[in-house]
Amino acid sequence: MKARLKAPPAGALEPIEVASRDELAALQLKRLKWSVRHTYDNVEHYRTKCQAKGVHPEDLKSLEDLRHFPFTTKDDLRLNYPFGMFAVPMEKVVRVHASSGTTGLPTVVGYTRNDIDMWAGCVARALRNAGACTSHKVQVAYGYGLFTGGLGAHYGAEQLGCTVIPMSGGQTEKQVQLIRDFQPDIIMVTPSYMLVLLDALEAAGIDPLECSLKLGVFGAEPWTESMRAEIERRGGIDAIDIYGLSEVLGPGVACECIETKDGPHIYEDHFYPEIVNPETGEPVADGEMGELVFTSLTKEALPIIRYRTRDLSRLLPGTARSFRRMGKITGRSDDMLIIRGVNLFPSQVEELILKNGSLAPHYLLEVNRQGHLDDLTVKVELRPDVILDDRDKSAVATDLKHHIKSYIGVSTKVSIVEPDSLPRSLGKAKRVIDNRPKA
Repeated sequence: MKARLKAPPAGALEPIEVASRDELAALQLKRLKWSVRHTYDNVEHYRTKCQAKGVHPEDLKSLEDLRHFPFTTKDDLRLNYPFGMFAVPMEKVVRVHASSGTTGLPTVVGYTRNDIDMWAGCVARALRNAGACTSHKVQVAYGYGLFTGGLGAHYGAEQLGCTVIPMSGGQTEKQVQLIRDFQPDIIMVTPSYMLVLLDALEAAGIDPLECSLKLGVFGAEPWTESMRAEIERRGGIDAIDIYGLSEVLGPGVACECIETKDGPHIYEDHFYPEIVNPETGEPVADGEMGELVFTSLTKEALPIIRYRTRDLSRLLPGTARSFRRMGKITGRSDDMLIIRGVNLFPSQVEELILKNGSLAPHYLLEVNRQGHLDDLTVKVELRPDVILDDRDKSAVATDLKHHIKSYIGVSTKVSIVEPDSLPRSLGKAKRVIDNRPKA
């Protein structure tokens, strides 16, 4: 039987993690005033939005006053691609990351040296609260590169003092070899891929219950309590939920604590959360369901004010820490899909379809769960005036698959179907059929 990881001793916690709500609110207001002023003074696009709404940083006298300031959305980042939302000169930006966006343009985020240190500190805090310590080895199986997951996890584990195994994503057989040979204590990866690794360990004759892993820190995609139960049962590990998004930081905006595992505690000393009505944009009370909105309090390169995440959740009281928790994400207020940790909008696929003269703008995205991984099939009609034999259809499908993988980063199946064979709608076209189990 594996030894279970323990909660950090009280002396290891930062004072703000156990501060009173009044103390936390005072720090938030101080930092919020700085962040709003920093954004207003240095980001022309946001200053223009504030002026159009008739608000000024001097109007921010309480946390409640934030509700009067304009939101930031993905569209703001796209309109100012690539660096127009940065609040510092480029010579102070030490790194950029990006996530997929529509029209072929990613949403670009930047970090100063202080931002990188803050980010690493948030991930280190998350790992420590999940039970990690300096003696542990951490296998990072999130993708490295423009995706924030790999490097975000890497720097946080290093700051905590862990030994990092920078495996990156994929290469399942290699992942299994490193688990067997390097004996990591912790793995950081998407939960769906962890189930694949459990299958691969068993196929290699390795009993996951007897392997070195004691803890999994899982993020980048929604997952259910039943998936947590399966991972813990089969792997003999604690499965911890970490939350983040590149526009706000990357992994480390919130994370569960090992002693409760009852939802991620939001690191409210760096990120101020709100829940708003998705239709009206008006804030709702803690405990009520709505859209999650974040304001950064300490970011320099890309401060972000009232960013609409489109994630549907609710704010709950803190348990293991003073910070409030976020409830299980129940869905999205837009049409974005998350496929194996990658954000995908139907409009991105539509744009690629329309670049091919043989294809009509009638398509359907069907998402299924094949084993432990999500499986996406794109069904798209031929144009009525186009006649192709099976070989030519296969070539068109292969070309579309290639472009979806290249521009969006998702592997798909593509089915070319005859004209008028997909269902039509009298109202808004139904582009997605999501057959995955619900949380």
